[in-house]
Amino acid sequence: MLELLFVLGFFVMLMVTGVSLLGIIAALVVATVVMFIGGLFALMLKLLPWLLLAVAVVWAIRAIKSPKVPRYQRNNRFRY
Repeated sequence: MLELLFVLGFFVMLMVTGVSLLGIIAALVVATVVMFIGGLFALMLKLLPWLLLAVAVVWAIRAIKSPKVPRYQRNNRFRY
C-alpha cells in the first residue's frame, strides 16, 4: 500500500513541476526497477541467516549419513 502511495505521490510531484508525460513514465519505470532491486536485496539480507542455517544442516546430514566405502574402492571409481 505504501508503495502505491509513493508512486502516486511521485507522479503528482512530477506533474506539478512540469515534467512531460514521457519523462514521468520513464521516471516511474526507473523508480520501479530501483525499488524492485532494493526490495530483493533487503529480502536476501533478511533471509540470509535462514539460508546459512539450511546449508549447515544439509552439510551436517551429509557428513553423518555419508556411505562408508573403503578408500581403495572410492579411488577406483573413475578409472576405466
